Amino acid sequence: MRALENRAIESRQVSGLALMERAGEGVAEAILARHASARTAAILCGPGNNGGDGFVIARLLRKRGWAVHVFFLGTPERLPPDAHANLLLWAECGPVTPYTAENLLATAAEAKAGGIREWIIVDALFGIGQRAPLDEALAPLNALIDASFGQSLGPAPVFVSVDLPTGYDNDTGETLAKRPAPADLIVTFHSAKPLHHMHHMADVPLVIVDIGL
Repeated sequence: MRALENRAIESRQVSGLALMERAGEGVAEAILARHASARTAAILCGPGNNGGDGFVIARLLRKRGWAVHVFFLGTPERLPPDAHANLLLWAECGPVTPYTAENLLATAAEAKAGGIREWIIVDALFGIGQRAPLDEALAPLNALIDASFGQSLGPAPVFVSVDLPTGYDNDTGETLAKRPAPADLIVTFHSAKPLHHMHHMADVPLVIVDIGL
């Protein structure tokens, strides 16, 4: 995928920003097609281009009238240029909140108190370039899962993964964390990846988005 994207960008067929916009639009459309009634989303954005996709998804869902909360793992200055540009575009729409257990739980409790029964949790943390260990990175999400299912402290979550659920090696299927992220829907780009054909993801719906490569 990286080679395909780099060739397309270097040949000036398309810009990296355009590819990211198409990817984010594909995920947003997949969410709207399957979970339009939720109308509330928490977008978990990581420190790379997968996180950049997350900022696009957040902006597009907000444009559709959704309540959107963005949680960011990383520092803006270290984001790749296209992801940083989309962080700035999102910042014109709403706040960027640090990705911590405390912030996730507070937002979940607020949503439930406001009468929200279901929300979409978008996992845009790492994508295809994941490396172990990821337990620390997944700790805030797992705290939210425990609070939601174990203590009913937040709305019922529906998990949407951008490219891959966080916590798996794409090529081998090896787990990179004790508790990888769950997925109720996976949206990937151009073609399915090796992990998508493995038993880990056998029961998870997969949407493949054409981004013009």
